[in-house]
Amino acid sequence: MIVYVGNIVSGHGKTATTIETLGKLLQKEGFDIRLTSNKQNKVLRLLDMLWTVFKHRKQLDYVLIDTYSTANFLYAYYVSKLCIRFKIKYISILHGGNLEKRLKNSKEKSDLIFKNAYVNVSPSLFLKTVFEKYGYTNLKHIPNNVELKEYPFKLRKKVQAKLLWVRSFAEIYNPQLAIEIVHGLKLNGVEATLCMVGPKKDTSFEKTQQLAKELEVDVKFTGKLTKQDWISLSEAYDIFINTTNFDNMPVSLIEAMALGMPIVSTSVGGIPYLINHEEDGLLVKPNNVVEMIFHIKKMVVTPQIAQKLSENGRKKAETFNWEVVKEQWKDLLV
Repeated sequence: MIVYVGNIVSGHGKTATTIETLGKLLQKEGFDIRLTSNKQNKVLRLLDMLWTVFKHRKQLDYVLIDTYSTANFLYAYYVSKLCIRFKIKYISILHGGNLEKRLKNSKEKSDLIFKNAYVNVSPSLFLKTVFEKYGYTNLKHIPNNVELKEYPFKLRKKVQAKLLWVRSFAEIYNPQLAIEIVHGLKLNGVEATLCMVGPKKDTSFEKTQQLAKELEVDVKFTGKLTKQDWISLSEAYDIFINTTNFDNMPVSLIEAMALGMPIVSTSVGGIPYLINHEEDGLLVKPNNVVEMIFHIKKMVVTPQIAQKLSENGRKKAETFNWEVVKEQWKDLLV
């Protein structure tokens, strides 16, 4: 039996997390997995996680722990301590482009979690490199995955500045930059449209709306959509923009590649490990509206660039197909 510990939050109006996707895929492969926790209150969530591990402690083969750099880092810490206490093998799954800050500022807690883990699974080569720099050796790279059959490929041979942004509205993802990009394109004589998909996480949603109003940028805000709904929506858009200031290896970029959408993204965290500049996407410095506009304009007037990125992006996404990635999880867990 396996207990998978993480934040099950889609039922609270937020974007589904790794535990909700990977956990269910592993269940389909025949693994006996209990998922915890969906409690909205954070204290109750932690208690539910600890109780679930404790309750099944005698039957457990492994505990999987989604590990983030935010306050949720404490979930991983306390669950790890419980696993150590009862000699249960646990696997930390590393998320969040800012985990290095934890390695620096929470060394004692980090050492307890990561040095005692059976293995630390890093979905990105970027985080694997960061952890190696800090002296951790029990690391394994298993990439994030998509079920490729769910993502119909549309080759973008000639594109317009029809921009799609898919992310939670949070300051670290810098959603206001998307508004500045559209405003700048229009000042440069390029007709542009923007659709922003994702739930509200902090006040950046209101700030983005206010900026759009001030700059007179027409934006479609959809709120949170199901995966199927935003995939259908993507048919009407040509270019995927990613404006984040911190990141690890966002699944949304892999999904955009799978759909054949050329990507223009900030070059932060693990993104340069995912996207090869001018091969399967375009990378710019963070918070650089001028570079974003330059690459979008160039793609619009040079169709062969968009087509190359569309084709190569799909090829890259195929390497993250669950049918490929699941074998690595089976090798680890069986």
